[in-house]
Amino acid sequence: MRGAILLGILVMLAVTIVPTLRSLVQQRGDAAAMQDKVAAQRDTVARLEREAALWKDPAYIEVQARERLKFVRVGDRAYTVIDPSTNEASAPAAERPVVAAPMANAASPWYGKVWQSIQIADRPTAGVNRPK
Repeated sequence: MRGAILLGILVMLAVTIVPTLRSLVQQRGDAAAMQDKVAAQRDTVARLEREAALWKDPAYIEVQARERLKFVRVGDRAYTVIDPSTNEASAPAAERPVVAAPMANAASPWYGKVWQSIQIADRPTAGVNRPK
């Protein structure tokens, strides 16, 4: 009889303690995940602040304009180096782009050219020489 009462008490304790422990473990995991997320966001904010500080420097802005937008100062000469290994003549004929449609009539007014381009767009294979 005492064993059954002791077993009943242990079951009651387990029923009350297990959900509490489960929620405690889950909350600690959530808190750790949030701390990781906050640390990642702090790193992102620090990186963005460093980048914003760079953009306040006129010399950095000039370098970015020259590199990204190919801007030059008055009197400067800009050169673009083309990679000689990508020669169009050495490319196989299948990779070369094919113009699918003829050009619009150059003698017509602008609205006529627009209408002709719409008509040509409806026939995407017009003017294409089929391989024999």
